Amino acid sequence: MIKNFNELFADLKAKGICKKMIAAWGVDSHTIEAASLASDQGFVKVTLVGDKDLIAKVCDECKIDIAKFEIVDIKDELKAVAEAVRMVHDGEGDVLMKGLCSTDKFLRAILNKEVGLLPPKGLLSHVGVIENPNYHKLIFITDMAVIPAPDFRQKVKMAGFVTGVARSFGIAMPKIAFIAASEQMLDSMPACIEGAMLAKMCDRGQIKAIGDGPLALDVAIDEESVQIKKLSSPVAGDADCLLFPNIESANVFWKTNSKLAVGVRQAGFLVGTKVPCILASRADSVDVKLNSIASAVMSVK
Repeated sequence: MIKNFNELFADLKAKGICKKMIAAWGVDSHTIEAASLASDQGFVKVTLVGDKDLIAKVCDECKIDIAKFEIVDIKDELKAVAEAVRMVHDGEGDVLMKGLCSTDKFLRAILNKEVGLLPPKGLLSHVGVIENPNYHKLIFITDMAVIPAPDFRQKVKMAGFVTGVARSFGIAMPKIAFIAASEQMLDSMPACIEGAMLAKMCDRGQIKAIGDGPLALDVAIDEESVQIKKLSSPVAGDADCLLFPNIESANVFWKTNSKLAVGVRQAGFLVGTKVPCILASRADSVDVKLNSIASAVMSVK
């Protein structure tokens, strides 16, 4: 079981895992630096799709050997993104990464019905991975970036996605908490009702995980809160995965960790697609992007 990102890097190296990663409009310093570090650690071979002149300038400024990358020289951003997605669609890459391009252009290419990466009737979602020094292991969360208000069927699929990522990190039977504002069964809160239904699906084997819900955030991840509230649960205080009721709650949790908690490290990528697709913000640090590359590589099927 991998408990932090350093262990993830070590596990990838020990297992000799190396995948092909294609960066769409990979012309910015953070993307190129993260791709360079990942390449140096040996778990990816990198293709940068974008303006070769811009890439060469960044490599020169950052003192990175441009020879470590394969470069597909396309001067137009939109065409570069489309080509990167096509390459992955045609089996030329195992992981797709967003570079300096805007999110809407990246998603539009992924959702293209002819050469995109979402299967017919598939669901595009997002999984985040958080290493917080105040918690004893990694936390896998969904969905803080794509689905605004998931319905029940979408939550079932999201639970499968996030626990699937956790399993790729060596957690044989992930513990998933279905988050609500309270751990009490309150019929006035849809998140409570749906959390209980999802937990029962885990009990019946319809979701391959140990699940409980509804659980408030404190009892999901804090053993002291569990003891104080005298809650009996196979998940409470030790959750691997958190499924939030909507994008606002998940996004606030993600950004609270990143901005107010010291020593936090994060990663995130799109799931439900043909391959993992790294949807890092253009403002994300090199560390977040490197962690995201490693996490996506580990989750490749």
